[in-house]
Amino acid sequence: MNVIKQLKWRYATKKFDTKVVLSDSKLNTLKEAFNLTALSYGLQTLKLIIISDREKREALVSHAYGQRQVADASHLLILCIQNEIDTKDVDNHFDNIVEIRNTPRAILEPFKNQLNATIEAMPKDKKEDWAIRQAYIALGNLMTVCAIEEIDSCPMEGFVPDAFDKALQLSEKGLKSVLLLPVGKRAKDDMFADFKKVRKPINETIIEL
Repeated sequence: MNVIKQLKWRYATKKFDTKVVLSDSKLNTLKEAFNLTALSYGLQTLKLIIISDREKREALVSHAYGQRQVADASHLLILCIQNEIDTKDVDNHFDNIVEIRNTPRAILEPFKNQLNATIEAMPKDKKEDWAIRQAYIALGNLMTVCAIEEIDSCPMEGFVPDAFDKALQLSEKGLKSVLLLPVGKRAKDDMFADFKKVRKPINETIIEL
């Protein structure tokens, strides 16, 4: 499959086919892709919420400025950050390294201690900003995988996070919503599907030194 061709195929889908439901196989691919996203220090301080229930999603449309993609897509993906990021996240990460790679703890200890010190010294607002930037990395990864798998998607910042958090009781899960990604199949009458991409010439966006 030609990756560039698929990236040209994708667009921010404005109208989804409400009759199409993604297969378990496609959803599992998106789950794996999210879990494999390259994140800072290897810490996975993000969560992906997947909502299939249309009634539940319909109730969220008003909190997304009436954007129908939230309810009409096959599934709604919500990228969330943790309310708290602390040394427990670091400890859990290094425990996974020991278990999966069988690396001696003595080798890992200096890096672990350094990372713990970095996390402890980081103010809460800086941690949140850092986590949000990680969420954008995950979003970009998911969008690319969607294009390759011919899953239509629409990245969305236009929603009220606090309202989503309250409706889905995310604070009880220690989470905050950051980004939305409805996924499914474009409707045949979505006029935006046939629009040509508008991009600058490559020689205006790439600098080779």
